[in-house]
Amino acid sequence: MIGFYDYTVILTYLSLLSAVMGMMLTVTGHPILATMCLLFCGLCDMFDGKVARSKKNRSAEEKSFGIQIDSLTDIVAFGVLPAMIMLFLCGYRWYAYIIAAFYVLAGLIRLAYFNVTEEQRQKDTDECRKSYSGLPITSAALIFPIFYCVISAGCVWLDRIERFGELFSVLPFRITLCTLTAVTGLFFILPIKIRKPQSKELWAFFALGVLVAFVLLLVMINAQVKVQ
Repeated sequence: MIGFYDYTVILTYLSLLSAVMGMMLTVTGHPILATMCLLFCGLCDMFDGKVARSKKNRSAEEKSFGIQIDSLTDIVAFGVLPAMIMLFLCGYRWYAYIIAAFYVLAGLIRLAYFNVTEEQRQKDTDECRKSYSGLPITSAALIFPIFYCVISAGCVWLDRIERFGELFSVLPFRITLCTLTAVTGLFFILPIKIRKPQSKELWAFFALGVLVAFVLLLVMINAQVKVQ
């Protein structure tokens, strides 16, 4: 069969499957569960590089294949999925479509640029990358879930909503989400240097992701209890 099949691509494929599941959950009206899928995509991406580098005898073709499928998965998981969740929460309004299109396009440009520079870097050196140019698109795995977590938890605490989606029927919430999406997309393509997180920082991000998932789960359970 076409392609390379070994343990180094398993996490990347799981991330893609999670993203597809998240999109299905979004269109069927389950944005919190879709956000959980986004968090899981971030978890897979956090460790897929370490898993890939654990195989010492990878050929140049296998390395290049890994870069390509990682980027293709990233545009689905951290580009299309967050845009779809945003569109759903904003009620598919016209301005949300424009912002979603810009966000996905910016993510695509950023990933294509990364691919070009990463292939050249790997030809020149075997050292690990120490910094990124532009905000990594994978940061969406924390940016949007944290936003949803803080806003929804606050409103549940104030006993102002029964369902997560009701938040964004209020104009200020929609505008804030659209602004966050647009600004995040802009930072994907701005030529700013961002230091690559170290192992200890990655574990901190992991712990933060678990906390966010737990809070969103409580929000969902609270909403179900109110409905009943």
